[in-house]
Amino acid sequence: MSTFMAKKGEVERKWYVLDAAGKPLGRVAVQAAKLLRGKHKPTFTPHVDCGDHVIIINCEKAVLTGNKLTQKHYYRHTGYIGHLKATRYDTLMSENPTKAMELAVKGMIPSNTIGRAALTRLRLYKGNEHIHQAQKPEAWEM
Repeated sequence: MSTFMAKKGEVERKWYVLDAAGKPLGRVAVQAAKLLRGKHKPTFTPHVDCGDHVIIINCEKAVLTGNKLTQKHYYRHTGYIGHLKATRYDTLMSENPTKAMELAVKGMIPSNTIGRAALTRLRLYKGNEHIHQAQKPEAWEM
């Protein structure tokens, strides 16, 4: 019996909804990364993009455990010498909670063409509502 290899045209994509309300940000990001890559499927093939679409709702209600709100920072560099900008996570979660979730998921996806394609299938929403009812997304239980 030979090893099964998925083909690009044979991949069937589903839509899943993850609810981040009251759950740790990292735990939700792990589940989203797993669904985006397709690692939950028995037909997972590492060199083929076989992941699904993921909708994460209630990003503003995700929690950070311990002292991460005050001690963890998001760093970015402007490109100029000495211009390293730091933003604490309590500021980031209050101003733009979808950015915090996106950064967590992006760090768990490979940095190649398959990873960039997977991130295009991620949809993030602050509140409880999303606009993808026509795709009939299934609720993913963690």
